Amino acid sequence: MRWRLKVGATVASVLALFCGYLVADAYDVVPGMVTLAAPYDAPAPFPDAPGAVPGPSPEVAVPALPEAAPVPDTDRIGDLVTALAEDDRLGKRVGVLVTDAATGETLGESAAGRQQVPASTQKILTAVAAYAGPGGEVTLPTRAVLEGDSQVVLVGGGDMMLAPDAGDPDAVNGRAGLGDLADQVVAQVTLSGRDSVSLAVDDTLFSGPDVSPTVRDSDVADGYVAPVAALAVDVARLTDDKYAKRESDPAMAAADQFAAALEDRGVTVSGSISRQTAASSAREIGRVDSAPLGQIVSYLLEESDNTLTEVVGRLVAVDAGLPGSQEAAISEVVATVESLGVDLTGAVLTDLSGLGTGSSTSVRQLVDTLAVAAQDPTMREAVTGLPIAGMEGTLHERFAEGNPGRGYASAKTGSLPDIRSLAGTVVTTDDRLLLFAVTADAIPEGGSYGANMLFDEFVGDLAACGCTTDAP
Repeated sequence: MRWRLKVGATVASVLALFCGYLVADAYDVVPGMVTLAAPYDAPAPFPDAPGAVPGPSPEVAVPALPEAAPVPDTDRIGDLVTALAEDDRLGKRVGVLVTDAATGETLGESAAGRQQVPASTQKILTAVAAYAGPGGEVTLPTRAVLEGDSQVVLVGGGDMMLAPDAGDPDAVNGRAGLGDLADQVVAQVTLSGRDSVSLAVDDTLFSGPDVSPTVRDSDVADGYVAPVAALAVDVARLTDDKYAKRESDPAMAAADQFAAALEDRGVTVSGSISRQTAASSAREIGRVDSAPLGQIVSYLLEESDNTLTEVVGRLVAVDAGLPGSQEAAISEVVATVESLGVDLTGAVLTDLSGLGTGSSTSVRQLVDTLAVAAQDPTMREAVTGLPIAGMEGTLHERFAEGNPGRGYASAKTGSLPDIRSLAGTVVTTDDRLLLFAVTADAIPEGGSYGANMLFDEFVGDLAACGCTTDAP
């Protein structure tokens, strides 16, 4: 009986404590699930984004002009074109075309459809094809792979602008460095205790001929072009001069410098360096990447680099699934530009840089190529990457102080014996963007330098040429 009383008392105590806890919980004195407080307000719905509307089409690069916009002075521009075309100092074969970038309207022309020697203005075709094909963001890898325990293969991916040692992340020429690649390889090789490797180079990305047969031997000897290779240091220059003599075998010369970098870091290269296609099963142990292709294209346009133009053309072919040969490069550059709507009927390309003999295009074809690039955001940098008059690249010492086109024109130059050309854009005093191309390919002897000045004055006059006050 006594034990029942004790159990009853215990149960009563527990119940009392529990009830007390519930009361304390209800008044939020102690933590728990019971409360007398008012419930929380229902959560507000997620707000709609105010003013959200579909963005503009990325395919529209230049918006339509308002109807009230002034129009270019076609009479004045026509007079300028006629005066230039009839200038005896330029010879009897002068082609000129000026168009309005916004409307495509022809503002002045003379022999615009005649096929003439374009010289280096021909590089515009390759530049546009590079953006339309591989794209400006693509980079070119230089890799090192390990076959077996001690065979290193240096694999070229098209970068002929390697630095011999450390790369410079802010540079275009020299962005990727063989020294940086050697650091990665040494770190991997020495993990197994090795201090010696054999070395091969795989330069099979591109195939011959390495130099176009249409290029003069004297131009090769003078350093205007190097043999095209899947890898090289400083575009195969033997010195720092822009037109220095070039390595006869750029890929093997790069491999020699890579071997020296390995040895400087304590890994000996045994035997001679061979050529070898890297096996698909080989393990990658190092990689460095070039500057983006768009920056390379801007570089070749500014410096009028013949070798890099040929390299980029072959990359366009490889991107299309074709061999990395000169023949495939020329074919694919032409096909790509034509696919954009440019009529290249009658044009002949014997190389891509314009250095060789036998190429011909019309000023209409050059301007039309610029026009399609200017209207498309994915290709526009092929136009904006042209050197600025009086400030950059091959136009650095052109467009003298006082020329209205200085700083307002951007153009690709072309220079061969008795041949001069210029193609690009110019902004007028009314902020109208014009496209132009001019070629003279039969300049009287001794008149080539004067032709540059005449071209500069012509473009400067276009810059100073205002619009008419009344819209149509």
